[in-house]
Amino acid sequence: MSKQAKLREYRTFVTRAVRQPGTVGAVLPTSEYVARAVAEVVPASGTPTVLELGPGTGALSGALRERLPAGSDHLAVEIDPELVRYLNSTKPWLEVIEGDARHLVELLAAANRTQVDAVISSIPWTLLPADQQRALLREVSKVLTKEGVFTTVTYVTTLWRANTIAFTEILRETFEEVLPRSTVWRNVPPARVYVCRRPRH
Repeated sequence: MSKQAKLREYRTFVTRAVRQPGTVGAVLPTSEYVARAVAEVVPASGTPTVLELGPGTGALSGALRERLPAGSDHLAVEIDPELVRYLNSTKPWLEVIEGDARHLVELLAAANRTQVDAVISSIPWTLLPADQQRALLREVSKVLTKEGVFTTVTYVTTLWRANTIAFTEILRETFEEVLPRSTVWRNVPPARVYVCRRPRH
């Protein structure tokens, strides 16, 4: 990414974070180190369909694209119209769907998709009440294939807060396997990546 493009990404992210603090959960875009850690769980063979939830300015999208084999589908659901426009202009290869992930099944059906092989989430889960977390994760579990994987990011600075603990409990309610990966320290703030498989439905 060029210096000018990087500057535009930061400017767009910070602007949306200030104007929409309830939907943007970080102070800076996710680092390339977190993006690489997240991308490792995406299938690197076949023609998988990968879905990003709340991609923001697309900080994870480039690493995912590099990982995906030719012929794969790379989709994203973003609720913020301004970020949708930004993604459409800067990442034309990404199929962006504007909408609320709580209606994920309907949104994918409108895009002629029913299931995906991986869901990568940048949604600020701990800003959401527990009922919304459950509703979102229920939608995720409905669209994942049998061998599909759900990956999300939380921040080390919040691991001991009640809302983060509650979120990890809801993850375990939703998935049979919930694996926290190594902390990515080269991020602001440091990040914890969770990999979840086998929805309980």
